[in-house]
Amino acid sequence: MVSRHDRIEHHATPGSRNSLWSWTDAKSPLVVARNYAVIWLVRLNPSLRLKNWLLRRLGVTIGRGVSWGLESTPDVFWPELITVRDDAIIGYDATLLCHEFLQDEYRTGEIVVGERAMIGAGAIVLPGVEIGADARVAANSLVVEDVEPGTTVAGVPATEH
Repeated sequence: MVSRHDRIEHHATPGSRNSLWSWTDAKSPLVVARNYAVIWLVRLNPSLRLKNWLLRRLGVTIGRGVSWGLESTPDVFWPELITVRDDAIIGYDATLLCHEFLQDEYRTGEIVVGERAMIGAGAIVLPGVEIGADARVAANSLVVEDVEPGTTVAGVPATEH
C-alpha cells in the first residue's frame, strides 16, 4: 500500500528561518493573492454552481454534482493539486491542504476525493491523501492517511470505524 508520504514532494528551503519565510519563492505572491480572493468568495457564496465554476478557474478538478459547504477551504497556495470526483460533498468549514510548511522544507501533494465521498464539517485533509469512493470522513477529523473506498473514518488522527 502506498502511503501519502510516498506521494508528497519535498522542497528544501535555504537559510536558518522556517520554510514559511520562503513562501514567495515557492509560489508567486500575485497568484496566492488571486487564489485567496477567489477562495474567500467561494467560502461565503451559497451557490454551488458558482463555487465550482470559480474553483475550476483556479485549477481545481471538479466532477459533476460536487457540493462545497459554506466556509469550506481548498488550498490557497496549490488549489490545482485538488481533484474532487462526481457527487462528492466537502462539508462546512472543511479544509483541504495540499502543502505543509515545516522548519527546513515545505511539502506539496495532491488530494483526491473519490466519487460520492463525504468530508464532514471542520475536517482537515493533509497533502497526498486519497479519499476513496463512497468513503465518509466524520466532522472535525484530521485525515493523515488514505481512506479506503466505502469506509468511515473519525478522530484525530482519523481511523476507521
